[in-house]
Amino acid sequence: MSRVQLALRVSDLEGSVAFYSKLFGVEPAKRRPGYANFAVENPPLKLVLLEGEADQPTVMDHLGVEVFSTDDVNAATARLTDSGLITLEEKSTECCYALQDKVWVRGPGNEPWEVYTVKADAETLAKTTEGECRCGEPNGVAAEQATVASGAGSRCC
Repeated sequence: MSRVQLALRVSDLEGSVAFYSKLFGVEPAKRRPGYANFAVENPPLKLVLLEGEADQPTVMDHLGVEVFSTDDVNAATARLTDSGLITLEEKSTECCYALQDKVWVRGPGNEPWEVYTVKADAETLAKTTEGECRCGEPNGVAAEQATVASGAGSRCC
């Protein structure tokens, strides 16, 4: 079974962990500095909390679908590409304290969606290549399309 992922950028990580632990009746599956994730069985949900700026409202960072394997990511990539969506693949990328294979697409409101599988734990929250970035952080549609078209890959996870 796959599950939907919701990644939220929160100003009070500890308060948010306490709230979502009560709401879903489970403790975080993973805790790292500035990061927590919940693997909720019912409803099937991967809730990711990313520490944001103090005194800012909670915002959606990105959305996703966690799948079981790289084969599932590859099948999603083929399906999304065949349907005419612009895809951005990342293989063996370290992000959100995990080694992942993933594919990104943008929704009609420019919201980032990933289909991903976790291959192993990692020590890195944010992938950094051309300066620091956060998971799901938009590069802008034009920049992302140019990156995809050139085959150069993304600067963000």
